[in-house]
Amino acid sequence: MHKSVLLNECIDNLNLKPNSIIVDCTLGYAGHSSEILKKIKNGYLYAFDQDNEAIKFSTEKLLNISKNFEIINSNFVNIKEELNKRNVTHVDGILYDLGVSSPQLDEDYRGFSFHQNARLDMRMNQENDLDAYYVVNNYPYEKLVDIFYKYGEEKYASSIAKGIIKNRPITTTLELVDVIKENVPEKYKRDKHPARKVFQAIRIEVNDELNVFEKSLKDALELINIGGRICVITFHSLEDKICKDVFKSVSEIDSRIKKLPIIPDEYLPKFKVIKTIQPSEIELNENNRARSAKLRIIERVG
Repeated sequence: MHKSVLLNECIDNLNLKPNSIIVDCTLGYAGHSSEILKKIKNGYLYAFDQDNEAIKFSTEKLLNISKNFEIINSNFVNIKEELNKRNVTHVDGILYDLGVSSPQLDEDYRGFSFHQNARLDMRMNQENDLDAYYVVNNYPYEKLVDIFYKYGEEKYASSIAKGIIKNRPITTTLELVDVIKENVPEKYKRDKHPARKVFQAIRIEVNDELNVFEKSLKDALELINIGGRICVITFHSLEDKICKDVFKSVSEIDSRIKKLPIIPDEYLPKFKVIKTIQPSEIELNENNRARSAKLRIIERVG
């Protein structure tokens, strides 16, 4: 079953109060949302997800705790627009957990996993037109190399892309795994699963994950009340860099006025970076999926 990564650390750092209005941008199977709902007895939780199975499961789970929630069936890129529709312009806390949920990986037919055979899919939102099958079978060589390098940081991007083009059509996840294995050195296969980075890259491309996250995070900053916090759990360096850069841009004094003896209030940053937390040894031993996780926390101070 899916175990939420850095669960206690998130709950401790969201500054939850009994009447807090909280947004969980990545509901999944309600690991974080359940704990949030228990702590906001008179508050309200808005949770985003586009996966119908996750929504059905989480609705039942959350109803056992409280009725003070609404699940919004939409991509979190629409956070501002969806909350505005509900006359919500400010909230007290926002959480992002950018990992793919275990059930999505475990359900073989979703095509996320390189361990199980399924049609190439990888869509978080099953209504989307673009899927992994299209990327693998229609993208030109240059574009494949580009996404494998950029989103997967895959050093054998070029030989893998050539192998894919030579073996088209490729229909299933395990067919793709075989092509990847044929186009990387033996030693590379021994270190880690050779398909991990390519599958990650295709998943990011299919779901436009990095652009979606950056836009959503910038909108989230505008929604947060003074004293409210945003917690973001990332799982790879590209997401983490976006989070770090966005947080930095709103929490530092403009370098041009930094040296002034007195800085006018309107130029002081409205946000303060609280800290970055990585999983404990205990969590790493209990949950393999936590190994690359990082939690960044920012608070609105002005």
